[in-house]
Amino acid sequence: MARTRRERVKSFINNRWLVFVAAMWIQSCAGIGYLFGSISPVIKSSLNYNQKQLSRLGVAKDLGDSVGFLAGTLSEILPLWAALLVGSVQNLVGYGWVWLIVTGRAPILPLWAMCILIFVGNNGETYFNTATLVSGVQNFPKSRGPVVGILKGFAGLGGAILSQVYTMIHSSDRASLIFMVAVAPSVVVVPLMFFIRPVGGHRQIRSSDATSFTIIYAVCILLAAYLMAVMLVEDFIDLSHSIITAFTIVLFAILLVPIFIPIATSCFTASTNPCDTLEEPLVGNQQSQDPGQSTTPDHGPELILSEVEDEKPKEVDLLPALERHKRIAQLQAKLMQAAAKGAVRVKRRRGPHRGEDFTLTQALVKADFWLIFFSLLLGSGSGLTVIDNLGQMSQSLGYDNTHVFVSMISIWNFLGRIGGGYFSELIVRDYAYPRPVAIAVAQLVMSVGHIFFAYGWPGAMHIGTLLIGLGYGAHWAIVPATASELFGLKKFGALYNFLTLANPAGSLVFSGLIASSIYDREAERQAQGSLFNPDDVLRCRGSICYFLTSLIMSGFCLIAAALSMILVQRTKSVYTNLYGKTRS
Repeated sequence: MARTRRERVKSFINNRWLVFVAAMWIQSCAGIGYLFGSISPVIKSSLNYNQKQLSRLGVAKDLGDSVGFLAGTLSEILPLWAALLVGSVQNLVGYGWVWLIVTGRAPILPLWAMCILIFVGNNGETYFNTATLVSGVQNFPKSRGPVVGILKGFAGLGGAILSQVYTMIHSSDRASLIFMVAVAPSVVVVPLMFFIRPVGGHRQIRSSDATSFTIIYAVCILLAAYLMAVMLVEDFIDLSHSIITAFTIVLFAILLVPIFIPIATSCFTASTNPCDTLEEPLVGNQQSQDPGQSTTPDHGPELILSEVEDEKPKEVDLLPALERHKRIAQLQAKLMQAAAKGAVRVKRRRGPHRGEDFTLTQALVKADFWLIFFSLLLGSGSGLTVIDNLGQMSQSLGYDNTHVFVSMISIWNFLGRIGGGYFSELIVRDYAYPRPVAIAVAQLVMSVGHIFFAYGWPGAMHIGTLLIGLGYGAHWAIVPATASELFGLKKFGALYNFLTLANPAGSLVFSGLIASSIYDREAERQAQGSLFNPDDVLRCRGSICYFLTSLIMSGFCLIAAALSMILVQRTKSVYTNLYGKTRS
């Protein structure tokens, strides 16, 4: 009996679902950057910054959130828990110092030093993202889309969760939100960091996995719906502090529900039919190979398969799955016979093909990689500009309670990531169609959202945050999964962290150069036509403040969608080969 209990405890500790649930909880406080729209007005008023100076802090925040080379490198040479610890320390030091300055407990620093502090604080997110995503895709190699979507989704929801906790605290000091941003991630990450690790997930495949994912999705939808309902109730009704506290307790209860999945799978391990547990090979022959995994480079059959790609007629890819694999097998057999007789010289490849393991250097010379990068730069960069300027955008349209829209876009961002991972997985699994088509759809949705912000129609803030949040969030579920399929899992951390550089690059152009300049110019024009105290902070009123900026970003989203469709055309045969066999 004692032995059975020990076995169950061991099974629970090494359960990949436990790692996944712990990763979800860590990611729920990894999206602190999305609260910048709530803390930026406090920083602006306390330090007497103009919009251009505040935008520079926003760019520093975006750089910190995206420059993850150090996080990617450390995740390869250190245990994942150590990388998480480094991220916690950075977050605490960076935002903690900002809080000390804003509250007058530390001397005011020049703008460049404030940018460094914001960068260091937000850079902690890259360690959380890298560690959880690396463990996730390694433990669930057959379910990358849902896993990435759910993990990135919880990062997007972090802003709404922390906003609700802040509402419960009921502090009249707006600077206390900065303190919570500094402390909350460490409180969550440090107790959970030792659970985040690869646990041989490919050996834990069960028939109940589909049910487990369904439960996770149900929890995600319930969580988003609950937060949205609570936020609307708190916005329109003056509630007592005890009711707000009760709402927050229920929120934490919903977050705890997924822990029953590893408990259930571990408790019933002993009574489970051994045939119900399958082992999924991480590296195998081409017919059973998982998408994104490479075969051994020196094997003869792989070289023959390389020749098959060069020799097969293009119409083969259009055939039904069974007929296609039959024709490819016949061509491969002929090439192997010819090579054995010396009639055909098999070429040695100079590098991996799509779907195999690339290093970052090898990926940087591929057009597909740069299509993903620039599509992400234009699409997610415009979305991040809205997130960073949401406080000023809502104020310009006459809204005082800016944190409501920050919470709303956080929830839509969450649902976009969950939905992006789920629906893109349906596209590749059911139709063997390239996943980037889902990115193009998300970018078209964002283009419409920017139009609503531009014209400031009634309800524009609500509809705009909905469309931008969904579209922006979908990027971060679809792009990592796409990169792992086209360029492999071996160097996924480095590849992912390079692609995230597109985010601050887009924000630098849209927010740091375009949005801030247009806003300040319009604010100065309005100030000249009214009584204005030079000591006051410049403020712009009306939809004109972001009209031109939003139109520009809408156009760039259309260009991003076109780049995504070019990538779709280039990778059709790749996805047919990777996923076509699952439909046969």
